[in-house]
Amino acid sequence: MKMKRLDQSERLSALFLMIILIFTSQGAHCELVVSPAGPALVNAVAGTNVTLTVSFSGAPDPAVTWFMGNLPVVTWTIGSDSLPDIDNTKVLRIEQDGSLTFVNVPLNYTNDYTIEMTKSGLGTATTNFTLKVFENIQNVTLSTQPAFAKEGTDRFILQYSMLQGVVEQQMWFFDGREIKTNSHYSVEQRSLVILRPNRSDSGRYTLSLTNPFSNVTTHMNVNVLYGPDEPILIASPAKQFYVSNDSLSLSCHADGFPRPTAEWVFGGQTLSDSQGVLNLTNVRTSQGGVYTCTLLNEETEEKRQKNIILNIYEKPPGNPVCSVQSVNNSNLQYHCRWSGGTPQAQLSFPALSNTSNDAGSFNLTVTASDNLNGKTVTCIADHPVEQNKCHITASSPMEFLPAVRTTVDSEGKIVVSIHCVSEASPKAVVSWSKGSEDVINGTTNQISNNTTQLMIRHYNVSIFLLRNYTCTCHNPLGSQRREIQLRGPSISDSSLFLNQDGTVVTLTWEVPPTSVVTGFDIQMKGPDLLSGNRNGNQTKGNSNRYRTIQKKPGSARSADIFVLNPKSTYWFRVIPRARMTEGEPSEVQRIGPGEGLSGPAIAGIAAGIPCSLLFLLLLCGLIYLCVYCTKNKNRQTRYPMSRAVEKSIATQPDVTPHNLLTGGLKSPPDYNRLQQTPSESTFRTTYEIVCCIRQSHTTGLASHGKNRSDSAENTGSSINQRFKKPPRTDFPRGPHFSVIQGLTNVCLYPTDKTIVPFFANVCACDGKPPVRYFLCNDMKGGPLTALTQNAHSIMQTFYTAINTPTGRANSSECEYTP
Repeated sequence: MKMKRLDQSERLSALFLMIILIFTSQGAHCELVVSPAGPALVNAVAGTNVTLTVSFSGAPDPAVTWFMGNLPVVTWTIGSDSLPDIDNTKVLRIEQDGSLTFVNVPLNYTNDYTIEMTKSGLGTATTNFTLKVFENIQNVTLSTQPAFAKEGTDRFILQYSMLQGVVEQQMWFFDGREIKTNSHYSVEQRSLVILRPNRSDSGRYTLSLTNPFSNVTTHMNVNVLYGPDEPILIASPAKQFYVSNDSLSLSCHADGFPRPTAEWVFGGQTLSDSQGVLNLTNVRTSQGGVYTCTLLNEETEEKRQKNIILNIYEKPPGNPVCSVQSVNNSNLQYHCRWSGGTPQAQLSFPALSNTSNDAGSFNLTVTASDNLNGKTVTCIADHPVEQNKCHITASSPMEFLPAVRTTVDSEGKIVVSIHCVSEASPKAVVSWSKGSEDVINGTTNQISNNTTQLMIRHYNVSIFLLRNYTCTCHNPLGSQRREIQLRGPSISDSSLFLNQDGTVVTLTWEVPPTSVVTGFDIQMKGPDLLSGNRNGNQTKGNSNRYRTIQKKPGSARSADIFVLNPKSTYWFRVIPRARMTEGEPSEVQRIGPGEGLSGPAIAGIAAGIPCSLLFLLLLCGLIYLCVYCTKNKNRQTRYPMSRAVEKSIATQPDVTPHNLLTGGLKSPPDYNRLQQTPSESTFRTTYEIVCCIRQSHTTGLASHGKNRSDSAENTGSSINQRFKKPPRTDFPRGPHFSVIQGLTNVCLYPTDKTIVPFFANVCACDGKPPVRYFLCNDMKGGPLTALTQNAHSIMQTFYTAINTPTGRANSSECEYTP
């Protein structure tokens, strides 16, 4: 235990001794130390005095050396009487403690400064200072390089300059946001670099410059030049196409800075515009096409172009026209044409083909077939402005009549032209034959280019009269054939018209279609023509023979003859001629006062007298027989009848049609009337006149006015002439008469059917409809007694009745009179 305590004491003693030795050794060692007595970083304004203050320890009067950078500028030993070695005594001055003072410090003394102190035996001690000399920042300006920022260039630089000043810090801002160096911006000393500028870099840029003694901010607006972009072309109003005389405007614009200028070019010519707008009024099809807009950036001289196609349409004039033609006489070629217009119309025949079409003019060939004969085919004409159509119907040749024309050539030879034209679609081609031989185009027979005419030269009437010519009209759908038998000169019909004064006659005539005629001789028989002849071809003469007074060409169909004597009688006829060959004369036409009966008329009268006497004898016998039969009927038993009944029967006429008008069926007899005696009082009955009309001379029913009166008078005249009585002017008139030019028979039918059989075999209309007329007549002793006197008294009664105003249109108008 004691030993342990001893060891601890020894250890503590040793430790204490060691500590004493350490402190003793330190107090004996001296070290040179130098340090800044103020801030190591010193800011100073140029032209002022500034001192870099130091303090040292550890050795008296050390040697001092100041370095500006690595260059010693001041050397001196503190406390020495010798002058310091100073590089620039006007600016630098060393203090007694070794501090360095700058007098009116210039800007170029901004640097790092180091003081080094040395003492023999003690080593060297150093410390560092930084001196920054500043000026106040003044008159800062910004500039760019290049002068304009252009979109798409590599870089654009904003840089600043100033009259004076030292910048300790620069800051750049864009629209208020600080700009840092990145992929788009590079902040460099005294500048800002914009890499690949674009239009979004346009705006306000701000520069802030600062130092410890001043702060300056300046701004600059930067506009990045760009464009023109892709031009935008607009047509207003917007349409797929425009029609002639429409009005529209074209506008052209695009983004760019400065605003691009626009220029319109059409057909190589520059068009005036107003800020890119081109106004077109009342456009024409010639104004349709490609319009080019050129946009120019006058600052960058960049250009952009774009085209717009303007469609101006105009429909073709008129309407489409359809036709059909023959191809090789076996096929049909349908043609549709609607030419003109912008663009041309698309044409097609949908009924014939769904795939074929063409523009402006379209032909489609198909094989002829029966189903195309008479079929209407439509051409569809499709144009942007209007859709239209036309129709065509192909048909086989129709029946036709040939036409013959005769002329005389310069040599005086007859030329006969035969025309055969058949209506057909396509037009029929005509082939000619003579007898069994085909007609060959040559000197004598000449066929026209369209084959419709055959011209026969040097025609000889006597040689060619009996020859038949045949023309056949054919197309792919069929044919028609006609034979032409040429005839000699002849006239088919003629007529004559006299003027009101009876001094001028117009003679007309017709010629058969196939007659060969080159001229006409107008012949007259009668006294001389009066003076004042206005036709140089007329001649005078006075003969009972026919003489030629005019000659007319073959094309003539009338002749005027004047001046005639209206009191004389003339005969006219026309002689057709084929050069020297004369044909049969026309019917003789006569004008002038009437003349006595001719010989044939007298002979006819002489032959007719015996026949008339024989007819009268037969008629008298027939009348006697009828009277006899009637008397026998009156002898039949008479049934008693009261006066009232008898009166009623007399006032109700029987209107049952006669058996001749009802197909031969007879009505049963009225026995009450048969029982009346001749001693009974006078009564009025109704009779029916039946006029059988010759149908070819009936001109119709005169229903009112003047025609009504004329009808009655004509009917009365015919009846009067039949009974050899003078005509009367007071014949009864009424709407029931017909205008009758001739009568074949006149019959009197009482409506009392008891006496009808008496006349049943006397009058018949041969199935033709009769004209009926009712009249009232008073008779003594009853109708049977009155009508059985004799035929003459019956007719005389009839004549008296129709010449008195008792006629009625209806049998019910007759009233009974006791």
